[in-house]
Amino acid sequence: KAQGDYFKALEYYNKSLEIYLSIFGECHPDVALSYNNIGCVCDSQGDYDKALVYYNKSLEIYRLIFGDSHPAVADSCSNIGGIYKAQGDYFKALEYYNKSLEIYRSIFGDSHLAVADSYSNIGGIYKAQGDYAKALEHYNQSLEIYLSIFGEYHPNVASCYNNIGCVCDSQGDYDKA
Repeated sequence: KAQGDYFKALEYYNKSLEIYLSIFGECHPDVALSYNNIGCVCDSQGDYDKALVYYNKSLEIYRLIFGDSHPAVADSCSNIGGIYKAQGDYFKALEYYNKSLEIYRSIFGDSHLAVADSYSNIGGIYKAQGDYAKALEHYNQSLEIYLSIFGEYHPNVASCYNNIGCVCDSQGDYDKA
């Protein structure tokens, strides 16, 4: 997958899924992870409908095994939010990104990388919707956490500053941008 050979990646992920299903049955974390990995490849290929099917299978299994408050559930929600964002369904994307944020905050507290990433994802949705005040609010929350984790000189911090600059630019606040 990392090399961009999605055909081979799907071949191996599907073999892995077959083996896990034959050993563990449907309700096992390794089966859920295999569905997630297949979903990631479909996502990378731009086959969002198929990715959504696999991500939802993964989410369903994780919820059965771990309940609603587990990092794997939050990760799945985030992946699903990303698909809805790519499809332009910002309402659904926000729903899943907010679920993800809620779970991460309940598990890790307010100063964790996953929480910062969630705020950034939500900021991106608000930016896409043209709700610049909410976008800035979420990007600034993300920035605060990134700075506390990484310090000033880190790619996540730079990306967050860039996102904030883009919102300011969209608002016509060129000096601030």
